[in-house]
Amino acid sequence: MSPQKRSPQNRSSQNGSPQHRSGNPAKQAQLDLTVKQQREAKRQEKLAEYQRQLKKRQRGKVVWWVVGTVVAAAVVTAIVLSIVFAPRTYTPGGTGAVIEGVETFENDTTHVEGTVDYPQNPPAGGPHNAFWLNCGTYTEPQVAEHAVHSLEHGALWVTYDAEQIQGADLDRLRGLMPSSYVILSPYEGMDTPIALSGWNVQLKVDSVDDPRIPEFIEEYWRHQDVPEPGASCSGAIEGPGRL
Repeated sequence: MSPQKRSPQNRSSQNGSPQHRSGNPAKQAQLDLTVKQQREAKRQEKLAEYQRQLKKRQRGKVVWWVVGTVVAAAVVTAIVLSIVFAPRTYTPGGTGAVIEGVETFENDTTHVEGTVDYPQNPPAGGPHNAFWLNCGTYTEPQVAEHAVHSLEHGALWVTYDAEQIQGADLDRLRGLMPSSYVILSPYEGMDTPIALSGWNVQLKVDSVDDPRIPEFIEEYWRHQDVPEPGASCSGAIEGPGRL
């Protein structure tokens, strides 16, 4: 017997799967159109998925670019701030320079209890408490009898009127301070915006931009002409508002 011929309906499609065909040309055309539509739909679906993945990768790149930019800006800002607000470097001892406006006094150095009526405002030496104030930056007024003892050790006490010196001015004033042996604090009853006091020496200025501020610090910071040069400026009284 001769092999049985397959009918058009049993022919295989190109991909090996059976593809039913119709004897009706119109119906067959509709079937062919349906197959094309299915293939086009799958192609469009793949294209849409590719576009979604592409946009996702693009968004990821944008996010990382933004994050990288923010981090870089933060690093640069931190470096700038560390330079701007880093403690100034001064040489201890002084050179005998004459600074206009500096007043000198003769104060006793004795340990007392209770409060002292100081002849200078703020104090620039005199009787004081047996315990000194730890050097550093304070946001609140400090007990004068402790701070004066720190002056005896060669520290400076930089005081300011908190109503006049604040914000950017206060930041600049802090930036002028050495890293040790200095007390920076507000002081009530100031007759000037800023006062710099060492043992028996004092300078009063009206502005943080006054060039005499670093000159005074350079001359009198850790000066040897104090009752107890080189004595500690830590390990004693920690005042309120210490930064």
